[in-house]
Amino acid sequence: MPTESLLRHVVLFGFTAETTPAQRRTLEDAFAGLPGQIPEIIDFEWGTDVSVENAARGYTHCFLVTFRNAAGRDAYLPHPAHQRFVELVGPHLAQVLVFDYWSR
Repeated sequence: MPTESLLRHVVLFGFTAETTPAQRRTLEDAFAGLPGQIPEIIDFEWGTDVSVENAARGYTHCFLVTFRNAAGRDAYLPHPAHQRFVELVGPHLAQVLVFDYWSR
């Protein structure tokens, strides 16, 4: 990969019907807190679906985590803070999609 490319880690969540708005906020805050705990994350943003195309297929939340390189992502995945978040969010997920790509 060219050195100017960044590795983007896209995570889409669809929450269970039982997950309350307060629980969703807690999970959003927990994911948004990971950049402060994992130095390999160089950028982070997230949002909820506002598309008018009605094609989200049950996914409501998108999180975009950026790394300088694959080594950063590879350090992030097993990082204890990330693993705690995975355990926290897991019971609330009806579906999840993860997609990594190199920016151009």
